[in-house]
Amino acid sequence: MSSAGSAIEWFDFFIYGTAAALVFNKLFFPASDPLVGTLLAFMTFAIGFVARPLGGIIFGHFGDRVGRKPALVAALFLMGGSTALIGLLPTYDAIGVAAPLLLVVLRLLQGIAVGGQWGGAVLIATENAPRGRRGLYGSFAQLGVPAGLMLSSLVFLVTTSTLDEKQFEAWGWRVPFLCSIALIVVAIFAQFNLEETEDSRQAKQERETSGASGASRSPVVEVLRKHARNVLLAAGAVVIVGAGFYLFVTYMLAYGTTVLDMPKSTLLNAVLVGAALQIPALMAFGALSDRIGRRKVYLAGALGMGLWAYPAFVLMNTERWPLVTLALVVGQLLFAAMYGPQAAFFSELFTAEVRYSGASLGYQLGVMLGGALTPIGATWLYAKYGSFVPVAGFLAVAAAVSCACVLVLSETYQQEEEPVALADESYADDEQPLTAG
Repeated sequence: MSSAGSAIEWFDFFIYGTAAALVFNKLFFPASDPLVGTLLAFMTFAIGFVARPLGGIIFGHFGDRVGRKPALVAALFLMGGSTALIGLLPTYDAIGVAAPLLLVVLRLLQGIAVGGQWGGAVLIATENAPRGRRGLYGSFAQLGVPAGLMLSSLVFLVTTSTLDEKQFEAWGWRVPFLCSIALIVVAIFAQFNLEETEDSRQAKQERETSGASGASRSPVVEVLRKHARNVLLAAGAVVIVGAGFYLFVTYMLAYGTTVLDMPKSTLLNAVLVGAALQIPALMAFGALSDRIGRRKVYLAGALGMGLWAYPAFVLMNTERWPLVTLALVVGQLLFAAMYGPQAAFFSELFTAEVRYSGASLGYQLGVMLGGALTPIGATWLYAKYGSFVPVAGFLAVAAAVSCACVLVLSETYQQEEEPVALADESYADDEQPLTAG
């Protein structure tokens, strides 16, 4: 269930990035020159990332106080509704400046929704996992990323292949956004069929029966008071995840089409191949983290991502489909090495009563910094220097930051889980909680 919901939710989030790279610069910012139009389109793309920490705070509060299930269901409804409305949005030619303004509002709602959904899907998977299998089970929730990416790339590939450019710009781009109505169906199904996790039930029961003064405090306040260090380190660890992923699946589309003048279908096919290979890779890396630890697997992916940026651009510049595909596929597999164990890694950093807030806030802050800045920063760097080398250097710096943060974080996969009732008494500020792994 968490995999299905995540897949459609990420499909909704990714189609915006693809549309921003391929068509939004013409439809919503037509008065600008091509470079400025692309930058403005990516700025609206980035707004969704700015909203994600807010979504983590809002849904994290309800996910910790009320339950994982209702928070997840509400996030699915919000994402499905806001994405469908983008598909109905008039363009600049129809309503003028109101078009990009409405686009920004709907993108903000998308960001809030995905900021809340991730924590719910991840915790339902990891908190229901058997002992010693959190890495593998957590990777199931992460499968939504490649599945959503495959769906978004496939839908855009079909529409761009079957429609001419005028038809695609007139109405074809709307089709992927209107498909998001399926997410509302998934939300309704989850409402009636998904069960709450035992950790969430115990945490809620403890708050209701303890009568402790801390029980009324906001989970976000609690997690910042007790686990601020872990929140910041988790955010730093995610910077390369956001930067690497959106460089290879969003900026590379714009680079290939605008700088290299490659066909859209060539790039979308390459992204599609990488997304398909990500699915088994995520599960494999998640399972591997159950055996050798979260940090080792995560570090290997972060280091590899930083080193791969330069050769990836060299391969892209050949404009040959096999080499372009290799560049994008390797980048996505390195992303999987981090994203596979990430769900278990981050959930194990926080106690059950603040886990939704802590994991969501750390992840969303990091991906905001890495994901939001990458397409804009990469576009600006290439325009300023006329070379991909500074862009590759940008990714290398992001990798160095994340590697340093992961090295500071403690390993969690072999720790035992303490009873929820003892959580407030057992952990000092910034002390690692003991969790099953």
